[in-house]
Amino acid sequence: MWQQIYDPLNSFGFSTIAAGIPVAVLLAALAFFHMKAHLAAGLALVVGIVIAAFVFGMPVAMAGKAAGYGIAAGLFPIGWIVLNIIFLHRLTTLNGYFKVLQNSISGITEDRRLQLLLVAFCFGAFFEGAAGFGTPVAVTGAILIGLGFSPLAASGLALIANTAPVAYGALGAPVIALSAVTGIDLLDLSSMIGRQLPFFSVLVPFWLIWAFAGFRGMREIWPAILVAGVSFAIPQFVVSNYHGPWLVDVIAAIVSMGSLTLFLKVWQPKKIWTSTALRNRNDNSKDDIKPEPESEEKPVLASISVAKSWMPWVILSVFVFIWGTPFFKKAIDAIWSWKYAIPGLDKMVMKMPPVAKEPFLEGAVFNFNVLSMAGTGILVSAIVAGVLMGYSFKRLLQEYWQTIKLVRYSLLTICAMFGVGYLTKYSGLDATLGLAFAHTGVFYPMFGTLLGWLGVALTGSDTAANVLFGSLQKTTAEQLGLPPVLMASANSSGGVMGKMIDAQSIVVASTATKWYGHEGDILRYVFFHSIALAILVGFLVTLQAYVIPFTLMVVK
Repeated sequence: MWQQIYDPLNSFGFSTIAAGIPVAVLLAALAFFHMKAHLAAGLALVVGIVIAAFVFGMPVAMAGKAAGYGIAAGLFPIGWIVLNIIFLHRLTTLNGYFKVLQNSISGITEDRRLQLLLVAFCFGAFFEGAAGFGTPVAVTGAILIGLGFSPLAASGLALIANTAPVAYGALGAPVIALSAVTGIDLLDLSSMIGRQLPFFSVLVPFWLIWAFAGFRGMREIWPAILVAGVSFAIPQFVVSNYHGPWLVDVIAAIVSMGSLTLFLKVWQPKKIWTSTALRNRNDNSKDDIKPEPESEEKPVLASISVAKSWMPWVILSVFVFIWGTPFFKKAIDAIWSWKYAIPGLDKMVMKMPPVAKEPFLEGAVFNFNVLSMAGTGILVSAIVAGVLMGYSFKRLLQEYWQTIKLVRYSLLTICAMFGVGYLTKYSGLDATLGLAFAHTGVFYPMFGTLLGWLGVALTGSDTAANVLFGSLQKTTAEQLGLPPVLMASANSSGGVMGKMIDAQSIVVASTATKWYGHEGDILRYVFFHSIALAILVGFLVTLQAYVIPFTLMVVK
């Protein structure tokens, strides 16, 4: 048994710097040295094992097992989602269905800004609410690239759009996890987060279009942006405060999508925006895309109706939603699931105060519940849709193998990224970084929010960040005289803005848009947007803590 040490160098400043080295190596290798993502992640993993073992005192074998656990968790469920969504997208592209889908979206509006709102914000929010864990970025990135958006625009904008819904993603999984680790009432947390994020549900669509088309381009379609944002924010507030965290995103996304589509039937901008490149930026990312070999079969587009073109994505939505329901997960897990307690790691790492309220042993059980994973639902939907689109089972197998070859380096990258994340968790490196934020005193509402941002950036998941730092947020808030429900909620609300810079999401985006090897370019593009929005969330939390405390009242 090994106890985590949070100040191994007897200087909290130097210990914090040491804890941040693996993450710094990863980001620098991607953003500044332009290394291939799988090599950068592998380097960061090696550096992390060295820091964990020789600075923080974690046994080398234990550090290796933590990294191996992360690699397995990276492949299942995240890599499993990416592989199968790219498979479905490939099927719809090869037979012409996606071309007809593209034309149907253009039939709603030819304006690229409005297409971006519909696909990245509204449609993406639905997939975040139903499945989460990388699904929305994979789906919307693939659709945007198919609509002709540049790879940088499709990747970066899909990541920016996938922020405000994240706290209630996967049928409320982050809030449920936060309640479990803090002991705070689930509905209190749901209500508090629902009093923070609706402001950003209105702001993010404006921010999204500004990032794509500039201020003037945003101003030209402000009525549509307002409709999309407000029609999402109001249901988000109402459902989170009066029902709970489970269906917040699903309901809000459906209302927003429907409201925007109806609005566009009576309103269109005077000037139609046709460019798919980023405004005010040298965006030549299309030049980096190598066209895939065309299928020998030439699809007859005239024989594909609009309803048929949407059929694969409707099937996907239905299956993803079914796979996300707790009842279905429980039922299908009862058929078969495999849990493996990792020897030498499970219940062998003790998390210590002040990170935890009292010492407790970290579990390390790999849950291979592949039947109930969202990626399996996506695979089943792809097979069903493929058969309905006329593919033979032999052809489906051939295309699946081609998809594996296509995304193999992305899968390696995701696995290595998760290896880094799990290593920092079990070695206590992330806790050392978190404690640095907790020493900020009166400024803690801001820095506690940024702690949530850091947690998601490190782990790739708002759920994981809440499990990681939720207890620390509650303990620190109690010590500083702040409402625990506020700071626990801030961890989740601030965390959503870290989603766009977490390495796994960036790899998912680069894979979905077929812009392989350009993860560093995507990171450099989205980093400003991520930190700026996180700071704005921090300002709101600070106001709630010191200026407008009446917002802490939880509506029952």
